[in-house]
Amino acid sequence: MLEIYLTRNGREKLIKELEELQSRKPLIQDELAKAREHGDLRENAEYHAAKETLTNLMRRIVELDSKISHAKIIEEQNIESDKVFIGVTVVIQNANGDTYEYMVVDLEEADPNVNKISVQSPLVQGLLGHKVGETVEVELPTGKTKFKILKISR
Repeated sequence: MLEIYLTRNGREKLIKELEELQSRKPLIQDELAKAREHGDLRENAEYHAAKETLTNLMRRIVELDSKISHAKIIEEQNIESDKVFIGVTVVIQNANGDTYEYMVVDLEEADPNVNKISVQSPLVQGLLGHKVGETVEVELPTGKTKFKILKISR
């Protein structure tokens, strides 16, 4: 797996989710065992539901464990702060004069409701490596759009 970059807070959220899922695992395993006792497994909907729940839970546990073990903490990295990269907050302005402020984060931490956007988003991909004062043409799903970078901070 590739390294992922998370804030300290983002890593703590993943650890908390992992711990919650690990604590649910024995409960679901018990449900599965009880459902198995009800006889013919081919027609036992309770068994199949519990099995599917356990499979999904285990998949997420493995995924979280891998992400946490490969995570690099943004605050500990020597990332240039004068260019748009993961971990910075960038203020941009479109041609209409509308300004937007976003924190560039890994996909795992992205939350548009609080202006955290993924480094993998088309907007950020177009802005990566550019500096304050530059005007960048970005290919968005709605078409090419120009943005001027007004401010970059860490």
